Amino acid sequence: MTRFAVLFALLASPGLALAQDAVDRHGGMRHAPGMDHKAHEMNSDAVPAGLMEGGQSAFAAIQEIVSQLMADPTTDWRRVDIEALRQHLIDMDNVTLRARVRVAEIEGGARFEATADDAAVTSSIRAMVPAHAATMDGVEGWTMQASEIAGGVALVVTGAYPDRIRALGFIGVMTVGMHHQAHHLALAAGQNPHAH
Repeated sequence: MTRFAVLFALLASPGLALAQDAVDRHGGMRHAPGMDHKAHEMNSDAVPAGLMEGGQSAFAAIQEIVSQLMADPTTDWRRVDIEALRQHLIDMDNVTLRARVRVAEIEGGARFEATADDAAVTSSIRAMVPAHAATMDGVEGWTMQASEIAGGVALVVTGAYPDRIRALGFIGVMTVGMHHQAHHLALAAGQNPHAH
């Protein structure tokens, strides 16, 4: 019993936790405030096999698109706009984490009201939700309609299997379809993916 208490005390020790935090599970150093990045510069060939995550999801999404653009010899660098992609990812973050959502069951599906008191979040909702509804209307046999309301947007989704629509909820419906990756590439390449 004493052995387990000592082991638990060591594992719970803040000093040990800090030391473990300084080195990742692969034996490499983690970033720390003030760390000299030149001390561990790497090129893409030096990244250990199997490591994929860029450290933060928006950063990783941008990194993925930048890698794709750099690998494509036909990339028109005069049109590339990585900042547009960054702004879109901010909108995605706002809608995913900061929108307030009210749900009402309706015949054949649900009505989702995504709103916010914060003007930046409202702007993000109004940028993303109508565009998603226009792009995804008809996918999965669903009808999607978006309309502006005070503080945000109402999204009405109906179709076959209304229980699925209701179970997915607002954010689940927003994720349906693998169009986001192509959308991100189009934004970063300087195209307007919402133009019809």
